[in-house]
Amino acid sequence: MTYRLEIRPDAIADIEEAALWYEAREPGLGSDFANEVLQAIDILPNNPLAYRIRHKRKNVRWKLLDRFPYRVVYQMTDDLITVIGVLHSARHDRHWRKRS
Repeated sequence: MTYRLEIRPDAIADIEEAALWYEAREPGLGSDFANEVLQAIDILPNNPLAYRIRHKRKNVRWKLLDRFPYRVVYQMTDDLITVIGVLHSARHDRHWRKRS
């Protein structure tokens, strides 16, 4: 099956905000963060079911990043993958629940 990918504006804002924070701490780190997030998002259509369901009713899953303590939160509806947020792992679930 071929999946379509949609990234919501809130998720893009999450990436930009975190990249700016990392960049302020160490030059180049913000770019590293953004690149890792984009790579994680790019591989989702290959096998979106590989990651565990975190909210069954809304069909929400997330992929953890390797280097940074963030998760890519996404929803699946038929052949559409919708990235609803890129959130720090320590943030409570309510931050993505109000977006889905």
